[in-house]
Amino acid sequence: MSHVDSEVRPSNFIRNIIDEDLESGKHTQVQTRFPPEPNGYLHIGHAKSICLNFGIAKDYQGQCNLRFDDTNPEKEDIDYVNSIQQDVSWLGFQWSGDVRYSSNYFDQLHAYAVELIEKGIAYVCFLNGEQTREYRGTLKEPGKNSPYRDTSAAENLALFEKMRLGEFKEGECALRAKIDMASPFMCMRDPVIYRIRFAHHHQTGDKWCIYPMYDFTHCISDAIENITHSICTLEFQDNRRLYDWVLDNLSDFQAPNRTRQYEFSRLNLEYTLMSKRKLNDLVTRKLVTGWDDPRMPTIAGLRRRGYTAASIREFCLRIGVTKQDNMVEVGMLDACIREELNEYAPRAMAVLRPIKVIIENYPNAIPEIINAAVHPNKEAMGTRQLAFGRELFIDAEDFKEEANKQFKRLVMGKEVRLRNAYVIKAERCDKDAEGNITTVYCSYDADTLGKNPADGRKVKGVIHWVESSTALAAEFRLYDRLFTEANPAAFETVDEVLNPDSLVVLNGYAEANLKQAKSEQAYQFEREGYFCADSKDSTPEHLVFNLTVALRDSFA
Repeated sequence: MSHVDSEVRPSNFIRNIIDEDLESGKHTQVQTRFPPEPNGYLHIGHAKSICLNFGIAKDYQGQCNLRFDDTNPEKEDIDYVNSIQQDVSWLGFQWSGDVRYSSNYFDQLHAYAVELIEKGIAYVCFLNGEQTREYRGTLKEPGKNSPYRDTSAAENLALFEKMRLGEFKEGECALRAKIDMASPFMCMRDPVIYRIRFAHHHQTGDKWCIYPMYDFTHCISDAIENITHSICTLEFQDNRRLYDWVLDNLSDFQAPNRTRQYEFSRLNLEYTLMSKRKLNDLVTRKLVTGWDDPRMPTIAGLRRRGYTAASIREFCLRIGVTKQDNMVEVGMLDACIREELNEYAPRAMAVLRPIKVIIENYPNAIPEIINAAVHPNKEAMGTRQLAFGRELFIDAEDFKEEANKQFKRLVMGKEVRLRNAYVIKAERCDKDAEGNITTVYCSYDADTLGKNPADGRKVKGVIHWVESSTALAAEFRLYDRLFTEANPAAFETVDEVLNPDSLVVLNGYAEANLKQAKSEQAYQFEREGYFCADSKDSTPEHLVFNLTVALRDSFA
């Protein structure tokens, strides 16, 4: 009998391992964790890991901890801690118990470091950074032993205590594990496990001036929390040897069913950077407006742009979990949100590049009200009211004085249907000093509301519009890919592949029903794309809409 709810069972090699472990009795329940470092906002690659770790816990009726890997206080910030919690919750997952921090275990980690020193397999080394690199050797040449490697355990204990008390300068010495300087794996050549940092910590304040390294901290934190399956990305594959070495040499973690590390391929997405360091550089140099800029691949940026949690979860499901590195087409992410919004987004009309239409034979001084469907295929979503009057706005791209038969919009002397309204015919137009069309004068057929012309005339084109006296002025931010090349990380600097058209701002008009538009409520602006109100800048007095995704993939 499967331990997984069969309805929601994606299959992958990690789940196969878990099935075997439960079947054999190695584990009786599943415990995973998501362990971000709070040194930046989470991105779509982290979403893959969140969906994997929390999804496994949910499907196997297990537990998933949220644990901050906070061993590097200089680069960490409480703002990142808060944003990460918000992102995990927004994606639809709930961690087990309280939020955990590696810093919760600093006292225990210190005691375990002392145990390794007492066993003669950790020592305080006074080589400086340059000397340490020189002694480490290369991928082809073995390293050589540090001159401090054979210091006695008693002396190392005293030196480590002096490190803890702040009696050495930063960089003057470090605690290293004594493993094998000739190992073919660089991570096993006496790695540093503690270093000196006189830095204030967002959780522990100024209690510590020595901080454990990630590879020492991570495996012990997993073991303390009884994590059964420690899932990480492929770049940590070699580090699994160090992970096991640390636990093998600590007396508290000798159980045969203790935690084990498994690696899967990280997400590589076209036209996107997946390095927090490089994303931080974009923010620091103000090449974007912040971590939540809608062009950023961060969860906060995607949320602000109008992506839904369900669409991101669906994307993570579709790309799957493997051990093979590959580049995922960004169109897959677009397809997930497009499919969802096509199904659920209410329709509205907005004119992004407005020119005026005056219907000269329209008789009413005040606008009439026309009923239009909120969604063409979902009657249950009801109707909305649109004002229609003598003066309207249409999109400048929907009118030409002359055009071929492929142009199915408004042409001088020809007819077009206004969406949900009447058939109009262009009679003449005004232009400004530069020759740009400003106003189109039209006539309308009063007998064409919701029906074809009585004499059987065929009107092929349909365009959208907004009535001018009730129209809401709005700013439209058209977002595109941040980079012009599919693999921006391959370039020496990202500056050379930044897309100058990644944001185009237009000022136009929206229908009156959008006055109270809320962020995270998607609308399909008919014939334009899917938009949402910006969560930071949009107000009823100054509407700002972000393009989430176009109606179809048009990126070339």
